[in-house]
Amino acid sequence: MNLTEPVYVGQLKSDLDKEDSTFKYILTGEGAGSIFTINETTGVLHVIQKLDREKKALYTLRAQAINRNTQLPMEPESEFVIKVKDINDQRPQFLDGPYEATVPEMSPEGTSVIQVTATDRDDPYYGYNARLLYSIIQGQPYFSVEPKTGVIRISSETDRETQEKYFIIIQAKDMIGQMGGFSETATVTINLSDINDNAPKFQHTLYHMTVSEAAPLGTTIGKIMADDSDIGENAAMNYVIEGDASYVFDIITDNETQEGVVILKKKVDYETKRKYSIKAKVINRHTDERFLNEGPFEDSTLVRITVEDADEPPVFTSQEYVMEIAEGSESGSFVGAVNASDPDNTNSPIRYAIVHGMSLKRLFSINAQNGTIIITKPLDREITAWHNITVTATEARNPEQISEAPVYIHVLDVNDHAPEFPEYYETYVCENAEPGQLIQTISAVDKDDSVEGHHFYFSLQEETTNNSGFSVRDNQDNTAGILTVKNGFSKQEQLAFYLPILIADNGAPSLTSTNTLTVTVCDCDNEANALFCRYGAFMYAMGLSTEALVAVLACILILLVFVLAILALRQQRKKSLFSEKAEEFRENIVRYDDEGGGEEDTEAFDIAALRTRTVMREHKPRRNITTEIQSLYRQSLQVGPDSAVFREFISEKLKEANADPNGPPYDSLQTYAFEGTGSLAGSLSSLGSHVSDMGESYDRLSEWGPHFKQLAKLYCPHKTARD
Repeated sequence: MNLTEPVYVGQLKSDLDKEDSTFKYILTGEGAGSIFTINETTGVLHVIQKLDREKKALYTLRAQAINRNTQLPMEPESEFVIKVKDINDQRPQFLDGPYEATVPEMSPEGTSVIQVTATDRDDPYYGYNARLLYSIIQGQPYFSVEPKTGVIRISSETDRETQEKYFIIIQAKDMIGQMGGFSETATVTINLSDINDNAPKFQHTLYHMTVSEAAPLGTTIGKIMADDSDIGENAAMNYVIEGDASYVFDIITDNETQEGVVILKKKVDYETKRKYSIKAKVINRHTDERFLNEGPFEDSTLVRITVEDADEPPVFTSQEYVMEIAEGSESGSFVGAVNASDPDNTNSPIRYAIVHGMSLKRLFSINAQNGTIIITKPLDREITAWHNITVTATEARNPEQISEAPVYIHVLDVNDHAPEFPEYYETYVCENAEPGQLIQTISAVDKDDSVEGHHFYFSLQEETTNNSGFSVRDNQDNTAGILTVKNGFSKQEQLAFYLPILIADNGAPSLTSTNTLTVTVCDCDNEANALFCRYGAFMYAMGLSTEALVAVLACILILLVFVLAILALRQQRKKSLFSEKAEEFRENIVRYDDEGGGEEDTEAFDIAALRTRTVMREHKPRRNITTEIQSLYRQSLQVGPDSAVFREFISEKLKEANADPNGPPYDSLQTYAFEGTGSLAGSLSSLGSHVSDMGESYDRLSEWGPHFKQLAKLYCPHKTARD
């Protein structure tokens, strides 16, 4: 912006200048001529435009004195700097505003909250133009600001529960706050963060709740609520129950609603206790040690719970019953009894029943009045040792009230099974056996269950002891050995011995059984090989000698070879038949457009010519004969089989078929354009049938029944009309 009048800056003058107008002053550099001008004669400098120090504070210029007449320098060029002097023309600015800070409530006085900073573009080194002073306009008495630094501090106690947010205004003024200076303000939002400085408090000092005695465990009875002025985790609390009532009731904390949920922990009984008074307490989860001296951060209340009467199902005297009965007991024998009662004051009569399975009902019966259980048929422990039944107790006055109890019936063992062999023994003795030789070790099993453990006693019947040639040695470990007592046996005299073995158990009373052991005499080698002995015994049992067995095996082998040979011949014959038929399958497929000739029509093409196995000739390329076939077909409608056209065509196609090893034999074409002559069957055409059937009578069609009724109407309408 140009000035209305130039402003004097200074004067440049050479020491050689005698003011006779010989010297001429020239100005160059930044702003020369546009901002700064110089008097060529006197060297006086002026500024012709307004200067802004904040935009440019220094200008570098050069001046030179020359001879006006010769234009030669009178002195060397000199450089100088013009410095723009600052004035207070800039306002302070808060570049980072608006400001926001957070400080914990109840912070002590002098706590630093935030620092605000303003800037002034004036020259900070010249006067007080850029020297700022901070002051608080709004926010007292809780906050203050340091005048020189702009640090905001707490000056009084703050409580978030009273006021959560503060808006304060800070002023920054230059010229160190003196009159005439510029100023600017900034808004600072200060949020108070919560601390745990408040204890929870119940909304009521007494709560009333009710619960039914039929309520299941875990039922919600009611809710209690405590208030805490704090927020977040500082308001988190836990509820507890004090005293003996904690065994019956429990209280859990709902973390979302901060409610205390009272639940049923143990079944309650209206007939036993109808009212409960419990003491509930609420405690802060997190505490601040700075405020512990102000008192406990907890509160208590009283909860009174009333039990409501309900119609309860019967209660058994035991949760389960275990009964015993000996196996084989007679039908109607007593097993045990169950007992249940109505816990209500009405004391309804109870009815008993057995459920879960018709098979159990067929074995056991229960008295509906007194719960006595009996058996309906004898039990066998060896079949089932335990029976599990379920007994129900139902109130007679309210059949919907039903309870169940399991009953486990153990069938006690009775020694009613004699011991026996565990398996069938194949016992062999050699003819050359010596006395005292062990030929078999036997054992026994017993289906009964012995408390002390089974012990078996083995012996041979007395009448057999001296005559059999064998003896039994009891090993006292539930096994016994069969020994020979004589020297040598003869299978010609006796092929097998049947030893009656007596086995007794240690039951009370003891049971004995007779088990027959079969001992077969066999011819053994000199070493008394048992395997050879068993093989020989088997052969003798079959009634075959070694020579006879070899003959039988040879016959079987010959028969097997004969069967395989027959199967191979049949397979070969099937293959040859198939190859012959395969050649017949390669027939021509001939399409007849009209009726063919009869038996005497020998002028037609003989298809056997295509089956002739000719020697491969020189291959000729196949021709496209579509046009030729169509032409010959049209000519065949006008000529007979003796025509040269037919003979030429058939001959040509036959040559092609014989010469082409790759082409199939069904590429020839026959066209019958005439009816054959000399056929014994006559014409097969129906075009002239009306002439030949003129004298034929079809009256008999009406006599053939309803299946030919429609045909009779067509051929003898006069007959059907009369009928």
